[in-house]
Amino acid sequence: MPPEAASLSVSHGVSSLPAAWRAPLAALGAAWLALIAVTARSWSAMLHQWWNIDTYSHLVLLPFIIAWLVALKEEELARLAPRPFWPGLACVAAALGLSWAGERLGINLVAQAGAVGALQAAVVTVLGVRVSLLLALPLAFACFLVPFGDEIIPPLQFLTADIAIALTHWSGVPARIDGIHIHTPAGLFIVAEACSGVKFLIAMVTLGVLVAFTRFARLTRRLLFLAACVIVPILANGVRAWATIYVAQSIGAEQATGFDHIVYGWIFFAIIVSLLLGGAWRFFDREPEAYGWSAATIARWPVVARAEALTLAPGTAALAIIALAGVAALAALL
Repeated sequence: MPPEAASLSVSHGVSSLPAAWRAPLAALGAAWLALIAVTARSWSAMLHQWWNIDTYSHLVLLPFIIAWLVALKEEELARLAPRPFWPGLACVAAALGLSWAGERLGINLVAQAGAVGALQAAVVTVLGVRVSLLLALPLAFACFLVPFGDEIIPPLQFLTADIAIALTHWSGVPARIDGIHIHTPAGLFIVAEACSGVKFLIAMVTLGVLVAFTRFARLTRRLLFLAACVIVPILANGVRAWATIYVAQSIGAEQATGFDHIVYGWIFFAIIVSLLLGGAWRFFDREPEAYGWSAATIARWPVVARAEALTLAPGTAALAIIALAGVAALAALL
């Protein structure tokens, strides 16, 4: 089934809001407001983590990146007309149920995943399958809005310590290790949570997903780049820890630690990112706006036409989502 044409034309690369989009976008806005209101506690906790915890400070940029990804598909979106997909309501209900369960169990990660998932499911419900497939990358990328990574801090601490002690022995500095404690002639070094490299790793994985799916068309290149975005930060953090220990033998542990925090925070991370992107640059094989599936490709899939038969009015979709949000709010009071 061919995509429906929008009634307004695209001028100078920026489309006016087509008439076919006005009601669906208004409905989506109303649905989002209801969902955010009922999951406000989770969104408040996420905003606190983004703004106040260094590990997640890069997440403040994610809404802007998602908006940029959507804008890249602006011309193709302008040629489509949203067709609300009523089975998406089941996904909205499931996401709200996940959020409710997370709140009841006191598991923030689960509650926050449900809060984000409800907004994603609302897009599928109100804008439809065809539009959602075209925007699959920004919809999926929204998963990174959920702060995660604390769970991997302990293994990263031990891994960093193992790399650091191996390099310390290799460089001729006598040392012994006891878990995350490294004893050297210059003093005792502890691979604390802040030194685990989790902030570096999470930020690199987020950047890696963005680059892999906007600049690489080949699956093998994507996988190799994503693997590099995991392996390189871990190894680099181990090298950083070793460098701190090695330098401390000359200038003292306290001075070396202070220098390390400045260099790692402002210079080391930037150097590693630049080297990784610079090394991958020559292998980029497509422009960002070509990411994902095109509208023409999606139009050839029979399953899309069958899914679009399960439609309803945008206003009805929004009202159904608001009703589900109301049920979730009542369940939270019980």
